[in-house]
Order: sequence, then C-alpha cells, then structure tokens
Amino acid sequence: MSEKNKDTKKQPDRKYLFAILDDDTHDFRFIIRGTKHAAVFALAGSVVLICIITFCLIAFTPIKRVLPGYPSYSTQREAIENAVMVDSLQTRMRIMTLQLTNIRRIIAGQEPLPLDSLFSNSGVEGAEMTAAAMEHSADSILREKIDSIEKYNLHPSGAETRLEGLIFFPPVKGVVTEGYNPAKGHPFIDIAVQNNSAVCSVLDGTVIAAYWTDETGYNIQIQHSNDLVSIYKHNTKLLKKTGDKVNAGTTISLAGDKGSLSTGPHLHFELWHNGEPIDPSLYINF
Repeated sequence: MSEKNKDTKKQPDRKYLFAILDDDTHDFRFIIRGTKHAAVFALAGSVVLICIITFCLIAFTPIKRVLPGYPSYSTQREAIENAVMVDSLQTRMRIMTLQLTNIRRIIAGQEPLPLDSLFSNSGVEGAEMTAAAMEHSADSILREKIDSIEKYNLHPSGAETRLEGLIFFPPVKGVVTEGYNPAKGHPFIDIAVQNNSAVCSVLDGTVIAAYWTDETGYNIQIQHSNDLVSIYKHNTKLLKKTGDKVNAGTTISLAGDKGSLSTGPHLHFELWHNGEPIDPSLYINF
C-alpha cells in the first residue's frame, strides 16, 4: 500500500484540454491546455482583472454619476454655493456684532473697537463677550432701578405704562357725541358716523365674540395683547367671525343704526384692560 501511495504522489498533475471545434469541419478553433491549478489561477486572475477594470471605469470616467447616491454636478455646485453663502453670513454677523458693540461702547463713553478686530478670532470673541457683558450690566442696572421704584410704590401704574407705548388705530372716522363718563354709567364712547361706515380693529388681535342682540344690533369683541379687549356695537354687518385673526386697521364690520338702544348711525366703542373699562380717548385720536 505504501508503494502505491508513493507512486501516486510521484505522478505529475493531469493536463486538461479545453477546445472549441467547428461543428461542420471538426477543426479546432480554440485550444487551451493546462493543469487544474493553472485553471484556478487563470480564473482568479480574470476576476481580479475584471475588478480592476470596473474600478477604473467607475473612478475615472463619468459612469460614476449614474451610481445611486453619488452627487451630481448640480449638487456639488449647490454645496459650494451654500458654503460661500454661509461664510458670507458669518462675516456679516461679525460686522453687525462689532457695530453693536461699538455703539454700546460709545454710549458708555468708551473707545470703539477697531475694524481690524474682525480679522482675528480673538477680536470677534472679545467683541461678543463685551456686548454680552454690557447687556448684562445694563439689565442689572435697569432691574435695580425698577426694584427701587416698586419698593415704595403702593399703587403701581404698570397698566398705564404698558399702554403708553401702544399705537392704536382709530376704529372709525366720525364725531364723538358722548364721551367716556363712568360716573354717569357711560364707561364707553359713542361716535356718530355715516351709515355703513367701515369699522377697523384698533390693534392686532383675535375675534373672541361676534353676535347679535336686539338692544345693540351686531356686536364684535377682539382680544388684544397686554390684556386689552375692544368692543364694537350697533353694527349693521359683521365682516369677521369668532376665531379670526385681525391686524390693526383691518375692517371688521360696518357701523350703523342697529338695535333698540341706538338713536342714529353711530359706533358704540368700549376699551377694557384687565377686566376694567378705560377711557379710549386717552390713547386714540378720534
């Protein structure tokens, strides 16, 4: 048995023939002779060669644009444009930060920062830190003033202060026939107008009520910021409904002579703050 095994090991590798014959003439058209190991090496080399050719085609030719997920020329151009735009916005922000800081420094009696600080990160960071520090300082001073005022203020006038800065739009163009007089049971004003005159919202707000009563005709109420509510009565027609958002000067209804309490074409106008009626003539020029 050992001799047969030795003889078998000493035998050379078998050679194989791969040929292509002509079916009519039986002539050999293509012949490949080789061993089994040579066939394996040839197959592996072919696979490697195909991989290299495929890689070169994808990496160095426009075929790569066809692959899903690979950015196109337009996508790359947009990315570059976006990067340039972001850099421009950052530069503008730095300039605005420096300008704001210089304004605050000038107001505080300090020397403004030079424009050269824009070209250094330390200068920009210093400007931002300076702006933040001055804002914090100004806020602290303001808080101290408010605390010192409110400490001995037994009747704060915060409501009037908040309303003074508001700009009211006149509800109608007309003549005030009866002014605000809560002592005589008249905490509102009456404005004589032409029939079907446009009624406008005095401030931005939201319509919280739009309804009809036999006494006051069509009524509309608008909730504004700062706990303000405006009321418009004796309208002939409502142009807005509950839930609508309105801006100052937006036409909300048409004034007229509707309701049993009306004595002629006019607008009954009320202005309420924190649940209390206030004199509209203090804030609106009729």
